[in-house]
Amino acid sequence: MGSMKNIGELVCPAGTPAALRTAVDAGADAVYCGFRNATNARNFPGLNFSPDELKAAVFYAHEKGAKVLLALNTYPAAGGVDLWRDAAALGANAGVDALIVADIGVAHYIAEKHPDIRLHLSVQAAASSAEAIRYYCEHFGVKRVVLPRILTIPEIRTIRKEIPCEIETFIFGNHGLMVEGRCTLTNYLTGQSTNMDGVCSPASQVTYQQEKDGRMSSCLGGFTIDWFEPNEKAGYPTICKGRYTAPHRPEGYYAFEEPIGLNLSNLLGDLMEVGVHAFKIEGRQRSKSYVRSVVETFRQAVDDIRAGIPPDLEKLSVLTEGQKQTQGAFQTKKWR
Repeated sequence: MGSMKNIGELVCPAGTPAALRTAVDAGADAVYCGFRNATNARNFPGLNFSPDELKAAVFYAHEKGAKVLLALNTYPAAGGVDLWRDAAALGANAGVDALIVADIGVAHYIAEKHPDIRLHLSVQAAASSAEAIRYYCEHFGVKRVVLPRILTIPEIRTIRKEIPCEIETFIFGNHGLMVEGRCTLTNYLTGQSTNMDGVCSPASQVTYQQEKDGRMSSCLGGFTIDWFEPNEKAGYPTICKGRYTAPHRPEGYYAFEEPIGLNLSNLLGDLMEVGVHAFKIEGRQRSKSYVRSVVETFRQAVDDIRAGIPPDLEKLSVLTEGQKQTQGAFQTKKWR
């Protein structure tokens, strides 16, 4: 498998200061987080950091030997770029180790005004080819790209040989189905988008209704997105994972894919062998107990693989969405 030096860094979610401390204590090499505004793609009530909380979090992480990556991974609306510029300055002042960006203008501004801070290219930039990635590296000094979840391992191997920066891939958590950075489904129903407002299915427009037949309906913006039998767990109403009727399927079906979680635990060794520098766990909306369990499990797994020991990953399946899991496009593209 070759040298494992600088391969397999564990990048973990931190939706709150408490979750950040939990992830660091559980063995995260790095944590990623965002401010309480539209500059990050998880702009939900009760989540994220104030500038003072970020500064304290950076101090805590650095004391434990972990890095902090600040997500500025949404797209400014016309005339609204000052919010992203201010966030970059606040991140620099707090001492973060890298800024995760998607927008070209934001990347250009940071490269000019904060040249000493590493730039990571967010999955929201949807850079899935060597040509696109090289453009960001050459023009903005990007040091790492978070690859979209549409590439097979052979494709990642090829890209790795053709780009001058590090690669980060998602390994666990939500399975994004749309082209990241270009999804407007939520905006269609609610007027708020993941890419510009940081809100996919805003909680203020989510409701659950108990039906007369005992089923539970989950709704978004007044529209029923899915329904669940009495013995099923009611999921969060995300449009791309909703159930739809069509002339050929009047009973309702999952047009894109049913609620399911990404779990690449069985491919860790392969991803490390092709040179993936960092593994990203999704879940800034998850609980501290979830963060602790997932991070501890992957920490042990990465360490075992480096030591040539078969990792134990059985307990991860119970933490996936609906306790169902997929390897998505990483192993096959039959799902397309």
